[in-house]
Amino acid sequence: MSLFISGAEIVFVFFIVLLVFGADKIPSIAKTLAKGVSQVKNATNEIKSEIQKSVDSKNPTAGVAKDLKNQVDKVKDDFDELTDSIKRDL
Repeated sequence: MSLFISGAEIVFVFFIVLLVFGADKIPSIAKTLAKGVSQVKNATNEIKSEIQKSVDSKNPTAGVAKDLKNQVDKVKDDFDELTDSIKRDL
């Protein structure tokens, strides 16, 4: 579900908040909301990193397989260069 709020609706909500809480409380409310949003963001990032660590720990051979594949590709390239130079000499 998408949330579409127009500019007039934002102004109306701000006016209601101003009437309910008063001008002196709005900065503290904004600060509290910002802290809450940052805590949720940090918690989300921690959950993502824990999931990634879990996935990485379940498949420890992926890094070794990648390194081995890179080494095999390097040897193939070296072998191709060697055969090309031999073919040119003949």
